[in-house]
Amino acid sequence: MEASFPLLFAAVVGFGHAFEADHLVAVSNIVTKRDKFTHAIKDGLFWGLGHTSTIFLIGLIMIVGKSTFLNGLFHYFEAAVGVMLILLGVFRLYQFFNKKKYPDGLVLADGNYQMAYGIGLVHGLAGSGAMVLLVMTNIQSNFNSMLYLLIFGIGSMAGMLVAAGIFSLPFSKKITKNRALQMGLVFLSSLLCIGYGGYVLLENL
Repeated sequence: MEASFPLLFAAVVGFGHAFEADHLVAVSNIVTKRDKFTHAIKDGLFWGLGHTSTIFLIGLIMIVGKSTFLNGLFHYFEAAVGVMLILLGVFRLYQFFNKKKYPDGLVLADGNYQMAYGIGLVHGLAGSGAMVLLVMTNIQSNFNSMLYLLIFGIGSMAGMLVAAGIFSLPFSKKITKNRALQMGLVFLSSLLCIGYGGYVLLENL
């Protein structure tokens, strides 16, 4: 069975995983704060690092440590993603309307990637259960299982790097010089984040 899980397949699955709806609405909300393409793709990279960190850690606990206590918690992890998306969108709107406190709220400084990494960590919690169980079912070797999860994570980093770059294009100063249009796009991405977060939360209550 292990032959059916080549490392290239793991990378492809990870790449596609980055394009799931809850991942995209969160990262699109972050990159609206960027005015440079390179900063946005770094957000995608740090999201991927956070996502991979969590999945790899849970893999160590469940595969290497043979622990099963997390099995009943993945449902709550999914709900936590919904809460996170709602809070992310609400905070973005708060910045949008509170221009006195956040005069430069539409732009994040280069080097500030903690938010992207933190969101990746939470998304990793929610997405780790099914992936780890799939690996445990189909791969007997602990080493190969962890290697599969690592390559999957690298694929997700690459996928989100591409997605963040694509989402950032409308917000580049070189493409969008109309401030009102830029703020409108920020507002729209925030509403999408809140709406989808509410859907995820309701689905997992």
